[in-house]
Amino acid sequence: MYNQAFHKEELSQYSFLITGGAGFIGSNIVDYLIKYGAGKVRVLDNYLTGRKSNIEKYLDLPNFEMIEGDICDLEVCRKACADIDFVSHQAALGSVPRSIKHPEKTNAINVSGFLNMVIAASENKVKRFVYASSSSVYGDSLALPKIEDQTGKPLSPYAVSKYTNELYANVFADIYGLEICGLRYFNIFGPKQDPNGAYAAVIPIFIDKSIQEETVYIDGDGEQTRDFTFVENAVQANVKAFFAVGSEIKKQVFNIAVGENFSVNQIYNTIQDCLGKNNKPSYRESRKGDVKDSLADITKAEKILGYSPGVRFEEGIKKTIDFFKPEPAVK
Repeated sequence: MYNQAFHKEELSQYSFLITGGAGFIGSNIVDYLIKYGAGKVRVLDNYLTGRKSNIEKYLDLPNFEMIEGDICDLEVCRKACADIDFVSHQAALGSVPRSIKHPEKTNAINVSGFLNMVIAASENKVKRFVYASSSSVYGDSLALPKIEDQTGKPLSPYAVSKYTNELYANVFADIYGLEICGLRYFNIFGPKQDPNGAYAAVIPIFIDKSIQEETVYIDGDGEQTRDFTFVENAVQANVKAFFAVGSEIKKQVFNIAVGENFSVNQIYNTIQDCLGKNNKPSYRESRKGDVKDSLADITKAEKILGYSPGVRFEEGIKKTIDFFKPEPAVK
C-alpha cells in the first residue's frame, strides 16, 4: 500500500505520536509514516485491542519508539506527548455492542482517556492534534447523506463517547488554543483488522469465516447500508489533516468515507464472488444501537483537507482478501 504520498512536506523534520498505534487504523498510519521517512514515530498502546505483531518490525528502528502504557494515566500521556509535533489519537474502545455491555469502560477510555490526551497535548504545545471520531455521532438522524453540522441523538454509549470528544475538542481549541480536528470515520476496513473476538467488524469476519468455510451470520435482514471505507483512505485523511493550512481546520470535524453505500448483503455477496464461493449466510436478530442506513457527504473534507478517497469499495475488498488469504504451502 501507499504507493502514492499524501503529503508534500519533508516528514524527516517532524515527530509524530500515534495513540493506539498497534491497533488496526493506528498501525496503518505508522506504516505510512515509517515508509516516508518520518523523523520520529512514537506509539502509545496498552495492547488491549492492539497487537504487538502490527508494529514489531519497527521496534529496532532508530526513528521508532514504543511506549506501552494507558491513556487513562495522565502522566503516561504527558510523557508520550513530550517533544511531539503531531498527534494522531486513534486509541479507543470501539464497537457499539461492546459499549452497550460495558458503558463504564467505554467512558473511561474514550472520554477520560481522550481528556488526558488533549490536556497532555495542550501542555506540550503540539502543532496539531487529529483524533478519530465516528459516524455513530449521527445517531437517530435519518437524513442522507450525513452532513457534519446535522447530527441526531446518540444511540449507544460509544456514540455518546465520540460526541463528547468533539465537545471537548471545541473547548480545548477555544480555551487552550489547541490546534485540533476530528475525523468521523465511516466503517473503516482493511488489512490488520482483527476478525476474531465478540466485537469484530463485519468485513474481516465475513472474509475469515468464508475462507474457513464456516457459517457467516448477518444481523437483521442484511439490508442495512453503510459507507464502507478502505483504511488507506483513513490514513490519507490523517496525514492531510496534519498539514492542512488555514483557520478553517481548527476545531472542525470531517466525514471520512467514500460517499457510496452498500448493504451488508452486498458486502457478503461481493466477498463470495471475490473468493469464488457461493455459501449462504445465516440471518439472526438485529443488534441494539445500530443505525439503519449510513452515507457520508465528504464535500467538507475534500474542500478543506484536500481529501480524495483513492480506493473504492470493491478494490478495497480485494486488497483485504489478499491480506487475509493464507500463504500457499511451500512444496
